[in-house]
Amino acid sequence: MKNSPFPGAFTAATLASFVLMSCGGGGTSTTDKSQAVNTDASWSWNLPVNFATPAVPADNPMSEEKFQLGRYLFHDTRLSGNGTQACASCHLQNLAFTDGKAVATGSTGEKTARSAMPIANAAYHPTLNWANSATTSLEQQMETPLFATSPVELGINDGNRATVLKRFQDDSDYVARFGRAFPGEASPINFTNIIKAIATFERGMLSGDSRYDRYQKGQATLTASEERGRNLFFTEKAECFHCHGSFNFNDQLKHAGSRSVETPFHNTGLYNIDGKGGFPAPNRGIFELTGKAEDMGAFRAQSLRNVAVTAPYMHDGSIATLEEVLDFYAAGGRHITSGPLAGDGRNNPYKSDLISRIDLDAQEKADLIAFLKTLTDENLLTSSRFSNPFK
Repeated sequence: MKNSPFPGAFTAATLASFVLMSCGGGGTSTTDKSQAVNTDASWSWNLPVNFATPAVPADNPMSEEKFQLGRYLFHDTRLSGNGTQACASCHLQNLAFTDGKAVATGSTGEKTARSAMPIANAAYHPTLNWANSATTSLEQQMETPLFATSPVELGINDGNRATVLKRFQDDSDYVARFGRAFPGEASPINFTNIIKAIATFERGMLSGDSRYDRYQKGQATLTASEERGRNLFFTEKAECFHCHGSFNFNDQLKHAGSRSVETPFHNTGLYNIDGKGGFPAPNRGIFELTGKAEDMGAFRAQSLRNVAVTAPYMHDGSIATLEEVLDFYAAGGRHITSGPLAGDGRNNPYKSDLISRIDLDAQEKADLIAFLKTLTDENLLTSSRFSNPFK
């Protein structure tokens, strides 16, 4: 990469291995048992520069027919108990497959506890969701929006499963699509295959065509402000790279060549409501699963790709703008002075050692934001490959 702040070829892509070794915060190490190459002849990854080949589960190989079936199902409101909501209802393409809301709303009007997460490059996530070290595949994750009862998302349950499936069984186009995606199966329209198809679509949704990516290839330039922001991002001055230094601009990463995978979670000092590290239930990070005090408020660091279009920010959407996010990190946490969530997150006893006060002036903050905006992949936001096929 030209004009790199690091010596030689020490770029964002090669930072990945360093970051995964150096970041702490509730992390675990797991062995990746996914298949390195698990595709049929119809599939081509067309990987962006510096991207590794994604890992693919042995029981769900990639295929173009399955990807396209998944695209249809992802955008189809018939895949909900009451027929009113699709996956795409909370994952809008023009918002990098988020929904622009603090928290998502399910098909029955019930609000979820957390913000809808972006989907692009989920193929590289060793854990899914904001704070669940036990959810390790897109197939496993898909069960939650389909079948969860508290809160209800798509609202499919024992009482309406047959009705939902019949909507697709009675559609001749879907009958043909399932047949092509799962050849040789006598009755391919079932929830196992629905999950596999949507997981394939999501796994195939790669984002790596931002202006910054083109800059890395020598096909675009950065402004002076963006260049200064890049230098801040990848050095100890702003320290962003500690949690966002991989080619996917996060710190949990797996791919087909992975031997072991680190899965850190971080308390960033967002809350400290009791002066003892407390976060508001049920948004207490992986503490909700482990019950360990040190896991209170620990969440997965999100990829910063397309971050300029995925506001509001944090797991609960409680920070509205990128400018406010930078102010939060520069302060080393958030001090809420009144109300039921009052407390000084800067002094949270479980806050990650990576989070401390950073001295950034107004120009440096503007430069960092200018750089972050270069990570927007306009092709992801507009490509017909990921778009609603019913429009």
